[in-house]
Amino acid sequence: MNFSAAPQTLVIASRESRLAMWQAEHVRSTLQKLYPDCEITILGMTTRGDQILDRTLAKVGGKGLFVKELEVALTDGRADLAVHSLKDVPMQLPEGFCLGAILAREDPCDALVSPRYAALADLPPGAVVGTSSLRREMSLRARFPHLQVKPLRGNLDTRLGKLDRGDYDAIILAAAGLKRLGLGERIRAILPPEDSLPAAGQGALGIEIRSDRPALRQWLAPLHDEPTAMAVSAERAVSRALGGSCQIPLAAFACRDNEQSLHLRAFVAAIDGSRTLHAEDAAPVRDVADAEALGQRVAQRLIDDGALALVQQAGGAM
Repeated sequence: MNFSAAPQTLVIASRESRLAMWQAEHVRSTLQKLYPDCEITILGMTTRGDQILDRTLAKVGGKGLFVKELEVALTDGRADLAVHSLKDVPMQLPEGFCLGAILAREDPCDALVSPRYAALADLPPGAVVGTSSLRREMSLRARFPHLQVKPLRGNLDTRLGKLDRGDYDAIILAAAGLKRLGLGERIRAILPPEDSLPAAGQGALGIEIRSDRPALRQWLAPLHDEPTAMAVSAERAVSRALGGSCQIPLAAFACRDNEQSLHLRAFVAAIDGSRTLHAEDAAPVRDVADAEALGQRVAQRLIDDGALALVQQAGGAM
């Protein structure tokens, strides 16, 4: 079979939030430069995760709610590829789907956004901090127990609007989304991994396709960034081993120590914040298989320390 011919048409499925559409347009623009004669369109869709805003994701089915409708569009042929924030992609893709490419990572860190306070340490006792993430909530409660942490749902613009109305004194968001939308000036402080360890895959974009589209995967190959893929593969291996979902306060972040070695840190916490387990390791990583092996070793250290009991506790508390 000859895959060398350029595609004639491509349809990209995307959520309709402003950030998701920026991500889809970024992929469309990149592909258009590679294949200037290809007609590339974006199919905007509203997912259940976008529709349910009065409950936390942990209580309504998890981050998979953001991708299921897009996968249906891939299955029935309305779209060829779907663009996701990789941290929203379940650790186990449904049968028949795969990640066709992982793009170079934007800033993976969390960011403090506040109209009045320049650092988390500046917030007074009782100040209200908004976040949609159990991972961020546990980090905040561990380091700043005097703060009130309250749920924050909605797309990025909705969350910023709630902050600007005075519903919160500060909110924690992914730095990548703010930077991608040209809202970097809203960032008061980047939270280093030591203060808020990122989620697996945070800051990276993944392109999901059907597994039976090898030509499409070849067309996407120029977009694939192998260093990012190795880092997020190590992170996702930790989450996968622990049954990672938004119901579990879990973080995993990998970065290069040098050209050969990858350093991976992870934590898992009790749902009530009573206990947090940490593990880390570093090793030479030449490919994704090495990266996943590193992730599995770090996950096993957490498991040896009792992580599965915390995971079961989190599941039972939902």
